[in-house]
Amino acid sequence: MATSTPTSAEEPARPRKSSGVARNTVIFSIATGLSRIMGLVREVVASRYFGTGGGASAFTLAFQFPNLVRSLFADAAISAAFVPVFTELLEKDQKKDAFQLASTLLFCIIAALGAITALFIVFAGTIMPIFLGPEFTGPLVDLTVGLSQVLFPIVLLLGVNGLVVGILNAYGHFAIPAIAPLVWNIVIIGCLIVVRPLFKGDDQLYGYAVGVLIGTVVQLVMALPVLGRLGFKFSPTVSLRDERIKRVFVLMLPITISLGVINFDLYINSSLGTLVSEAAPRAIDAAFRIYMLPQGMFSVALATVLFPTLSRYAARRDLEGLRATMATGSRQIFMLLVPAGAFCAVLATPIVRLVYQRGAFDATSTALVSTALFWFSFSLPFAGVNLLLTRTFFSLQRPWIPTGLAAANLLVNVVISLLLYKPFGVAGLVIGTAVASAGMTIGQSYYLRRLLHGSLEGGAMAHALLRIVNASGLLGIVSYGTWWGIDHVLGRSTAAQILAVVTAATTGFIVYAGAVLTLDVPEAGQIQRLVTRRFRRAPAAPAPPAPPASPLP
Repeated sequence: MATSTPTSAEEPARPRKSSGVARNTVIFSIATGLSRIMGLVREVVASRYFGTGGGASAFTLAFQFPNLVRSLFADAAISAAFVPVFTELLEKDQKKDAFQLASTLLFCIIAALGAITALFIVFAGTIMPIFLGPEFTGPLVDLTVGLSQVLFPIVLLLGVNGLVVGILNAYGHFAIPAIAPLVWNIVIIGCLIVVRPLFKGDDQLYGYAVGVLIGTVVQLVMALPVLGRLGFKFSPTVSLRDERIKRVFVLMLPITISLGVINFDLYINSSLGTLVSEAAPRAIDAAFRIYMLPQGMFSVALATVLFPTLSRYAARRDLEGLRATMATGSRQIFMLLVPAGAFCAVLATPIVRLVYQRGAFDATSTALVSTALFWFSFSLPFAGVNLLLTRTFFSLQRPWIPTGLAAANLLVNVVISLLLYKPFGVAGLVIGTAVASAGMTIGQSYYLRRLLHGSLEGGAMAHALLRIVNASGLLGIVSYGTWWGIDHVLGRSTAAQILAVVTAATTGFIVYAGAVLTLDVPEAGQIQRLVTRRFRRAPAAPAPPAPPASPLP
């Protein structure tokens, strides 16, 4: 067993040159954060034109359905099943076999997802109405069907993109995959401004759909040239009988179900929202976009960058390194997302008002969206850690456990949402998601502890989490007090709102940073040392040697 304890800022040595997990995480976080911010700009532009009316909800449902299918059969599911097998081949210097595997999988993706896309476009008029409640009338149903037919080809495009991104990540390249969504959002905003006016009424949403389709093409095209620079080449031949392609598909089945079930949560909320009102699906989606900003900047970035590292530990049978990396990463996610959740909860209304309230998006829309955002805030830390825990199972090539847990928690979400949507409306739907996220975290932690035959540093987690929660409570008080004082004095002009929210965020997080450092939260010290070292441009300490292997169960 290893004598050193790695952190998430370290990775095991490997034959290929690596930038290091810490630097990759920072780069990915910054790029993803910019993408999320641009995504919010996109939502602001769209909300100005379409508000939270029936047409906007029709687009939300039309977009979420292919996005759901994408989570089942493409993109993240393909990448998560492919990376462990591809990485293992590279670790063993079997580069030719790795390239052959990727080429065969590309052929399978194009054939399977191409067929699914064609079938959906033909039968969309039968499929989409199944998910629409009585609040949706005939014209809204037709609009939903038409928009979904325009949007569904993104499933095929994202399937290919998932494979390409998986290859890049296995080589330690994260920059282009992180930047591409930023460009995706910029393309969509351009189409909203330029293409939308070519249509009339609710049909202007077709301009939005065309922008999504074009942006997805651009996102894929950006990633392809990087493969050549890394020395990767697709093979002109395929081998469907390759045992390794079978391993990918065996892994992909539970991963597909697991990731798909998790992504069902948002679609269930939006679909059940049609039982509440025409505006509810769009309101939930608008709140979700704000919720995903800290999620994308921190947990998605860290889980994505750590996944190849976890896969390498698993391939080397190093359980101690795997446990330590996962535990440290989990505490870092909690340290970043608990205060983010507290901030979003106490300032839900001011945030939504600042981001969205203009044009067709009025005060009624703000009240509806801020209610959803308030309850989403409670699930933020749990959802963030779940991403890392799930990928730990995937790295071990044991994906059926999170799959079963995800299915159970989906049922919990549905039951709670159905019980609460009548008395509480939108809030009842989002509460179901928060409860299911917490249940998923508890379940995954329990089974990982058994699978890894050792402590997940639960004591360190409990001590750190207690201090983080206390510091986050202080952040919430300071942030709200700062916002209230500025709002009371300056009023609600756009400039005053920006000043109030930004000052509240800055003051709150400065207080929080001071609190976690004073309370001696280890992960806060790690980040402080990393930032200080980078700022001073001091050379990074060399990575420790790879520890001896331990047998996997």
